[in-house]
Amino acid sequence: MRILYVDLEREWRGGQSQALLTVRGLRALGHDAQLLSVWESPLARRAAAAGIPVHDVAKKARRASAALLLRKLPSLQNYDVLHANEPHALTAAWLAGAQERTSIVVSRRVAYPLSASGLAGKRYQIARRIVAISHFVEKSVLESGVPHERLAIVYEGVEVPPLPTQEARQQARRRWSVTENEKLLGCIGYLLPEKGQEIAIRALSTIGTKVPRARLLLAGDGPSRAGLEALVQQLGMQDKVIFAGFVEDVTQVYAALDAFVFPSLAEPLGTSLLAAMAWGLPVLAVASGGVPEYVRDGDNGLLAAQPDPKLFSTSMSRLLNDDSLGITLGQNARRTIAEQFSAGRMVENTIHMYEDVLQETKKS
Repeated sequence: MRILYVDLEREWRGGQSQALLTVRGLRALGHDAQLLSVWESPLARRAAAAGIPVHDVAKKARRASAALLLRKLPSLQNYDVLHANEPHALTAAWLAGAQERTSIVVSRRVAYPLSASGLAGKRYQIARRIVAISHFVEKSVLESGVPHERLAIVYEGVEVPPLPTQEARQQARRRWSVTENEKLLGCIGYLLPEKGQEIAIRALSTIGTKVPRARLLLAGDGPSRAGLEALVQQLGMQDKVIFAGFVEDVTQVYAALDAFVFPSLAEPLGTSLLAAMAWGLPVLAVASGGVPEYVRDGDNGLLAAQPDPKLFSTSMSRLLNDDSLGITLGQNARRTIAEQFSAGRMVENTIHMYEDVLQETKKS
C-alpha cells in the first residue's frame, strides 16, 4: 500500500510519537508510507533521520500551505490512503478536496463531542474512517451521531525496550542528582491542569513520614509550569520535586524511576503510561478515561478511584514501601504491553483498518 501520513503539529507530543512509530512500522513491512509535516518540526526532523520521505510545509499558515501542497501533488491519487493524524491535517485535506482523489482516514485522540455543523462537522464528513484510540474515545464519537460503521478502534502502541542495566539506571539518576537510597516517582506529560500534576505534588507532600526519601520528577513543559513551581515553593518541597522540562530522550526518565504516576483526570489513553508499563515500572493512575481499558488494579498497576491527593498518597506509599508488589506489578505491566499494546501490534491493526477501507472503497 501507499500511505500519505499527514501531521501538522509543531510540537512533539504523544500523537507525533505515534505518527513516527506508525510510518516507520509500515515501511518496515514493505509499505510505501510517507509523511507530510511542518518544516523543521520535531516530527519532520525525526522522520527524516529515520529515512522516511518527508513533504515539508511552511510553519506559518500550515493548514493553507498543506492544502496547497496536496492540491498540487500530482501523485495524490496514487496513494491508497491519506491518514490525517490530527485535526489540522484533516482540515488541510478537506480544503484540498483530497477525498476526491484518495481515501481519507483520521485519528481521534480526544473525547470531546464532534460538532455536527460548521467546519468541524464538514471536515469529518470526508473521512471514510474515524480511528478512535480507545473505547472511551469511540463512545464520544458515537454520541456525536457518527454511524458505527465509520468508526474503528486502533489502540496506540509503544516499543518494548530492553530493561536498563544497573549502570544505565545509575547514570540516568545522576542526571537529576538522585541518589540510590532515594525513591523516585515520575510523570511525563505536558503541564496542563487536566494532566493532574498538582495532584501528584500534593500527594507527595503528605507521604514524608511514610517514605521520607521520596522525590517526584516531572518531565515536560507547558502553561501550568509556573503555577506548579509556585505550589512547590508554597509547600516547601523544592528539594522533593524536580522540574526536568522537555526531555529529548525520555528513555533517561524511565530508566531513572522507581515508579510512575499518571494523575491525568480523563486521559483518552495515555502513551507515556503505556511506555512506563513497557519499561516494567509499577504504575499508579486515575481510573478514568481510557486508562481502565488496560490497567487492572492490583494486577498490572494501581488505580485511584478519583483524582484525589489522599488516594494518590496512599497508593504512592504502598508502591514505594512494598518492593515485592512493585516487582509483580511491573512484570505484569510489561507483559500486558508486549502482548496487547506494542508498536508492532498497533501497526498490524492499522494495516487491517486500511484494508477494510480499501475494500469498502472498491465496492462503492
